[in-house]
Amino acid sequence: MQIDEKLIRHVAELARIKLTDKEVEKFTPQLNEVLEGFRKLEEVNTDDVEPSFHPIAVKNHMREDKEEECLTQEEALSCTKHKKDGYFIGPKAV
Repeated sequence: MQIDEKLIRHVAELARIKLTDKEVEKFTPQLNEVLEGFRKLEEVNTDDVEPSFHPIAVKNHMREDKEEECLTQEEALSCTKHKKDGYFIGPKAV
């Protein structure tokens, strides 16, 4: 696919972006350069390569579920002025 001024203007129109003539002139070779990079990637042999969705392995690091001492209700409410009858007060949700 060859990127030309006509295509740049068409894509800009679809994206509802107004480009000046100078911007179209600037973006045409830049987009060609980007697509050339992807063309080179297509030449790489990936037959024996498994797909990867993350560059490093994703592991769940979970802590052991141990029972620990909790804050008392008084301690939990001690740092807020938004409280009433032993509970936190939040904004009304309708």
